[in-house]
Amino acid sequence: MPIVPRSLELQAELTRIRRDIHAHPELAYEEHRTSDIVAAKLTEWGLEVHRGLGKTGVVGTLRKGNSPKAVGLRADMDALPMQETNEFEHRSTNTGRMHACGHDGHTTMLLGAAKVMAETRNFEGAVHFIFQPAEEGGGGAKAMIDDGLFEKFPCDAVFAIHNKPGLKLGTIATKPGPLLAAADRWDIRIKGHGGHAAHPHLARDPIVIGSQVVMALQGIVARNTDPLDAAVVTVGFMKGGSAYNVIPGEMHIGGTTRTTTVENRAMVERRMREICAGAAAMHGVEISVEHRAGYGPTINDADKARFAADVAAEVCGEANILRTVKPSMGAEDFSYMLNAVPGAMVWLGNGISEQGLHNPGYDFNDQAIPFGVSFFVRAAERFLSKDA
Repeated sequence: MPIVPRSLELQAELTRIRRDIHAHPELAYEEHRTSDIVAAKLTEWGLEVHRGLGKTGVVGTLRKGNSPKAVGLRADMDALPMQETNEFEHRSTNTGRMHACGHDGHTTMLLGAAKVMAETRNFEGAVHFIFQPAEEGGGGAKAMIDDGLFEKFPCDAVFAIHNKPGLKLGTIATKPGPLLAAADRWDIRIKGHGGHAAHPHLARDPIVIGSQVVMALQGIVARNTDPLDAAVVTVGFMKGGSAYNVIPGEMHIGGTTRTTTVENRAMVERRMREICAGAAAMHGVEISVEHRAGYGPTINDADKARFAADVAAEVCGEANILRTVKPSMGAEDFSYMLNAVPGAMVWLGNGISEQGLHNPGYDFNDQAIPFGVSFFVRAAERFLSKDA
């Protein structure tokens, strides 16, 4: 089955919705206007509408027949705290706020799927359209789950789309297993002993010690990680000292780690602590490590990833499907949903462009809307078909 014809008929309407959302971006847990639009449209189209999960989250439900089977379709609604540089008519009207990651497009495509399925109802069971807040660092998916998302709206599978600049329009990519990485942040604080730059033997120099720690951290990826696994340890800053001729007493190092497996995530933290403990003992200083876990790796269920790729092939044609794409070291809080329910995320081609995600000149490609709507519709229909 190719693109759903109705998605093409709705493209102009959906483009207007998308551009309106783009022009009025809202940050994490502040998506009041956006969630009002979503709830109003879902109500207009005859869905059951539930609000308040994860503060500003919205769930719309369609039911047909007596089948207990259910599928969840998810989109994120929040924007980023950055200034847009585009000059087109639908540019952001909110200073310091911008839809630079395409969540306006994700929300619109899921709304389009809800409208199509409300009209056709070509399924047996329940479809839960999940519009979540606060993907950009706020953990909105976890907030919705903590508020009982999957207890109130049980799902046998859950699927999501993220747009992918650089991937040609009409292409969908995914893979079984890790699609995106875990993203953790950490702080290392070295408490040495300051002194005069001319008399380093009377000090315990945290700059030198910190430099050794930084180099040792790079060995975690080089020597403790399987070369076939993806991992990143990045030092974002080193802060210490204030004068040319003074050895400071303290130093602060901060950064992020990205890992694609649960095992490597734990290993990297363990080795970081061991390196710092060893450096502290070797130099006779105090070193503290604060490790803050962020989003976990986004791990697609193998069967659901194959299912999603098969659905994508129906929409775009097999020649336009990448079934074993390389994982990204970016992170996604859809990982929380995949930890709770088997499912998969796919990447939807946003076209070849120099403006990538989180770029002040980025804009979601409205020509991608019918492909995303069609994927959501076909995934739900196929998963909830009588013959599934």
